[in-house]
Amino acid sequence: MEFVLYLLLGACAGVLAGLFGVGGGIIIVPVLVFSFTLQGFDTSVLTHLAVGTSLATIVFTSLNAIREHHRKGAVQWPIVAWMTLGILIGAGIGAKTASLIQGPNLQKIIGVFALVIAVQMALDLKPKASRSVPGKTGLTLAGSVVGWASAIFGIGGGSLTVPFLTWRSLPMQQAVATSSACGLPIALVSALSFMILGWHDEHLPAHSAGFVYLPALLGIAVTSMFFARFGARLAHKLSPRLLKRLFAALLFCVGLSFLL
Repeated sequence: MEFVLYLLLGACAGVLAGLFGVGGGIIIVPVLVFSFTLQGFDTSVLTHLAVGTSLATIVFTSLNAIREHHRKGAVQWPIVAWMTLGILIGAGIGAKTASLIQGPNLQKIIGVFALVIAVQMALDLKPKASRSVPGKTGLTLAGSVVGWASAIFGIGGGSLTVPFLTWRSLPMQQAVATSSACGLPIALVSALSFMILGWHDEHLPAHSAGFVYLPALLGIAVTSMFFARFGARLAHKLSPRLLKRLFAALLFCVGLSFLL
C-alpha cells in the first residue's frame, strides 16, 4: 500500500518539477513525513529521512524537466554553470546543518520557510525587476545560499531560485527552466551528503541507505520522470502571473501542514 502512495507522490512531484521549476520536494517532504509516521519510523530520524529521500528523488524529476525545458530553449546555461559552482559548496554544508537539527524543529523550520515564500510570491513582495542578472561572483554566491537552504528543506531550490531570477529580470518561463537545471546539482550533492551523514545511524529502518529510504525513492522515481515532462510542457502554456499564484497557494498549504 505504501508503494502505491509513493507512485502517486512521484506523479505529483514530477508535474510540480516541470511546472514550477522545483524538484517536487515541497510536496514530497510533508507526504513522506506523514507516511513514515504511519509506518512507525523512529522520530529521531523520520524528518531527516524524508528530506534525504526527497533530495534523492529530485535527481530523477530534474532530468526529464531539464530536457523538456532545454528543448524549448528556455534554460540559461551560463547562469546554471556559475550558480552550480556555489551550489556544490552550499549543498554539502546545508546537509550537515540539517543533520544537527532535531526532527520536530526541522519540520517547523520547513513550515515557516514555505509560508514566507508563499506570502512573498502571492503578494509579489520584491524590488522592481529592474536589476540585471549578476556577474559570475554574484551567481556563485547566490548558488551557495540556494544550495545550503535547499539541502535543509529537502527541495530542488526552485522556491528560492525562481524568485531570485525573476527579481533579476529573467522572464518567468526562463526562470523556471533555469531553476530546474540548477535543481540537479543541488539534489546530487545533497542526497549524497545525507546518505553519508546517516549511514551508521542505528535508528534507521530496513532498506535505507543513510538518510535515504530506498522503497520510497524507487516508487517516486518510477512515475516522476514521466510526469516531469508533462509539467514542463504545461509551464510553457500558462501565464507567468498564473504560475506565481499557483506556486504561492501550494507553498501556503505545505507551510500550514507542517506547523499545524
